[in-house]
Amino acid sequence: MKRKMFLLFAAFLLLTSGIFYYATFFSYHPSKELSNFPIPKKAELVAENYFVRIYSWTPASEEYGIPFGYELVLKFNGWEEQEREGASVIYTKGDKEIDVICQTQLLTFRIMK
Repeated sequence: MKRKMFLLFAAFLLLTSGIFYYATFFSYHPSKELSNFPIPKKAELVAENYFVRIYSWTPASEEYGIPFGYELVLKFNGWEEQEREGASVIYTKGDKEIDVICQTQLLTFRIMK
């Protein structure tokens, strides 16, 4: 009985972690225009110019920032948070700098370097 419960728990844990991994790491793609900075696949480009790209994305929130899963993807891809001021967070990777401004249902990416 205990062995059966353990196997059931282990299967549940494996399934849950697999779903979390898939939902987190396969929901983003690198943007060539933004130095391979990960962008949510479900984000819709609203406006752009040479230095700025604005996306509409429902999970974005000015109060809470980007979701935890997105932060994990950024860290996993080598982007480090450098400076946070209000809704603006600057991420760096090597000599590249991207300013992410998170507003309610909007993400603005600004190339700094």
